[in-house]
Amino acid sequence: MGLTAPGPPTVLAVDAGNSKTDVAVVTAAGEVLATARGGGFRPPAVGVAAALDALAEPVARAFADAGVTGVTHVSACLANADLPVEEEQLAAALHARAWGASVEVRNDTFAILRAGVTEPRGVAVVCGAGINCVGMRPDGRTARFPAIGRISGDWGGGWGLAEEALWHAARAEDGRGRPTLLARTLPAHFGLPSMYALIEALHLERVDQHRRHELTPVLFATAADGDPVARAIVTRLAEEVTVLATVALTRLDLLDEQTPVLLGGSVLTAGHPQLNDTVRELLSARAPKAGVRVVTAPPVLGAALLGLDRLAAGEEARERVRGHWEAG
Repeated sequence: MGLTAPGPPTVLAVDAGNSKTDVAVVTAAGEVLATARGGGFRPPAVGVAAALDALAEPVARAFADAGVTGVTHVSACLANADLPVEEEQLAAALHARAWGASVEVRNDTFAILRAGVTEPRGVAVVCGAGINCVGMRPDGRTARFPAIGRISGDWGGGWGLAEEALWHAARAEDGRGRPTLLARTLPAHFGLPSMYALIEALHLERVDQHRRHELTPVLFATAADGDPVARAIVTRLAEEVTVLATVALTRLDLLDEQTPVLLGGSVLTAGHPQLNDTVRELLSARAPKAGVRVVTAPPVLGAALLGLDRLAAGEEARERVRGHWEAG
């Protein structure tokens, strides 16, 4: 593949998450020439070269469908690009693939933020498998967090919520903690009679460790049924979301301006009333001018819009590309 293809400027938009990857070839006029989907993007698990080899497959399909051999600019929003140094390393590796004349790599949370705003201005909090927050202004200033787990001060995310629920349920069953229905609802999800049985099954890997994430919806269902311990966990998550958003707004000098705060990721888009209502309540007190809403647009739209921003495309082009995905 060459660095660019003849014809008008084009963008390769990439939204690469842990479980799936979406790519699109978009013209500077906002026309979507082709899209493709691939598997997850997990450099920490398989290495950068293997992760990019997997990404090459949907890119090749999109290029073939679009009738191009390269693009003007690659706008890649990637999971596991948590630190600026990782973004730089991945950008260099992508540039070496010669898919585009220029390359910009951002953490995938930026794709969700840009998908939900009409200009690159606002804050997004994402809670899926993990939790993260980013903010941006049109002048290029950004706010972000390392978001690599407890060592960077994080709490929450689907995986963390499941572990928190297990911790409380285990202590409730053996008497070290407060009583909670989680001691019954968590093991029941796997058809097991007790927390002891679930602990044993997880430890001996009779239940695959990766299935722990299935317990997050159980936690929210138990909270919705009124269990005080489960509800306290959900409230703590709402507090964490609020703190992240408030700090990002403060760093960007947006706390006193009308600014969108976007909620994304599987946990925050699932429509849990206690969680989202509490986030809105807390933010209304700490950031009264923040406009909270849930992002339902696909993140690859955000990657495409960031690419069009780089090409200085007009508003008509941005509206055209947004219309493509919002029309389904």
